[in-house]
Parts: sequence; structure tokens; C-alpha cells
Amino acid sequence: MATLTIARLTIREAVRRRLVMALVVLTLVVIGLTGWGFQHLTNLTGPGSQPLPRGEVRLGTSQVLILVEFMFSGILALSAVVAAAPAISGDVESGLSLAMLARPLGRHHVVLGKWLGLAVLIATYTVAASALELLVVALVSGYSPPAPVPAVAYLVAEGVAIMSLTLLLSTRLSAMTAGVVCLVLFFVAWIGGIAGTIGEVFNNAGIRNAGTVSQLLLPTDALWRGSVFNLEPAFYRALFGGTDERGGNPFFVAQPPSVAFLLWTAAWTVAVLAIAIWSFRRREI
Repeated sequence: MATLTIARLTIREAVRRRLVMALVVLTLVVIGLTGWGFQHLTNLTGPGSQPLPRGEVRLGTSQVLILVEFMFSGILALSAVVAAAPAISGDVESGLSLAMLARPLGRHHVVLGKWLGLAVLIATYTVAASALELLVVALVSGYSPPAPVPAVAYLVAEGVAIMSLTLLLSTRLSAMTAGVVCLVLFFVAWIGGIAGTIGEVFNNAGIRNAGTVSQLLLPTDALWRGSVFNLEPAFYRALFGGTDERGGNPFFVAQPPSVAFLLWTAAWTVAVLAIAIWSFRRREI
């Protein structure tokens, strides 16, 4: 019960700080602009002002949609970090934790409640924004990705993963420091994923293993790639999946994350949350 109360207060605090409103307004602007862009994409012409073949238009639309999702993935990561960075440290620095923990409230309730509230915010925002973007793309271009539900689910998992790590660092570091560290790690993991792809294409075990280690330490990049895989048309994977043209391309994924990796990601999230609880219990307030 205490955990749910903290979760509800966390959501209310995000709304009070107008973080949710700012995200909603910016997301609607971005979706409107991308919808305008997709509309013009379908009207492109080739040599002699002839309309492009439907297959080329569909391929171009799918790749631009993945590019838009990459931008959205970055916005999601930034939003998750901004929301989670002050979740614990802000309360400690302001003295609010002293008032909360003076009551019969365990520190694990605070951490779990904060995590649950932020996870609900991330999931709600990601599902709503993604559904609206995909609907606009379908209306203006007639294109729908092959597996939108798994694609959105992977994005939610990515946001929850980076939020969990930020919440852990928030138990020890200031909000600004925790936020900067997590954002740097997020982009380092993305670069590590690209390096792993290059190592796989050129059969370089060292680079490939470095990419794998980076994905295990912070699974955000592999989750993003799982989302990309479910947005790619099957004919595109068949066209480029067996060639070196895919090397280093962050917008092409030949295989989705394995079941073993998904289990690892779940265990990683639980472990990070458990360490966050332990860390907060050990912190002097």
C-alpha cells in the first residue's frame, strides 16, 4: 500500500512540475511535423517527374519511420533520466526524505514506489506517443510497420532500463551528476552496439565481444535494436540481411534479441532495483 502511495505521489509530482505537459506539447508538435514530412515523401517523383514505384516509396517510408523512432528513443531516454535523476537525491537534499522516513515507512517502499510511478509514466507516454505517430503515418502514407506492438514494447523496456539505472545513481549522486552519467552511458551503449555490428560483419571477435559486453552492461541499445527489427519490412531484411552493406548501420537489424537476452534484461532490471534499495538503506540522511 505504501509503495502504491509513493508511486501515485511520484506521478502527481511529475504532472505538477509540468514535465508531462511539456512532453505532450512537444510530442504533438513533432508528430505533426513528421506527418507533414511523410505526406510529402509519398509524393516524391523520379526522373521525368514520374511517381516513384510503390516499393521504393514503402522502403523509404519505413526507413524514415525508423529514423523518427531513433529521435523518439533519444527523447524518451532524456525524459526518463530527467524524471528519475532527482527522484531520490532531490528529496534527500530538500529534506523531504527526513519527513517521509520519520513515519513508519521503509526506504524500500520509497525506492519501489518511485520506480513504479516512473515506469507507469514511461509506459503510458511511450504507448500513447507511438500509437499516435504510427496512426498518423498510416493515414498520410498508407504504410504500417509489420509488428508495431513488439516495437513499442521494446521502447518501453528501453525507457524503463535507463530510468532504473538513473534511479540507482540518484541514491548516491546529485540529480545533475546522475543525469549526466546516465546519458553518457546511454550513448556509449549505442556506440558499442554499432561497434558490435561492425565486428560481426567483418568477423572481428574482439570488436564483436566488446559490443556484446556493452549490451550486457546496459541493455538499452539491444532493446532499441529489437524495436527496429519489428519496424523493418521483411523484404528489406531479405534484401540486405546477407550483405556487408548492413555493416555499422544502426538502422538495420537482422535478428531480434534472443530469449536469453530478454531474460538477462529482466534480471538486470531487478538487480539494479535491488542495489538501489540497498544503496538507499545505507545512505545517511
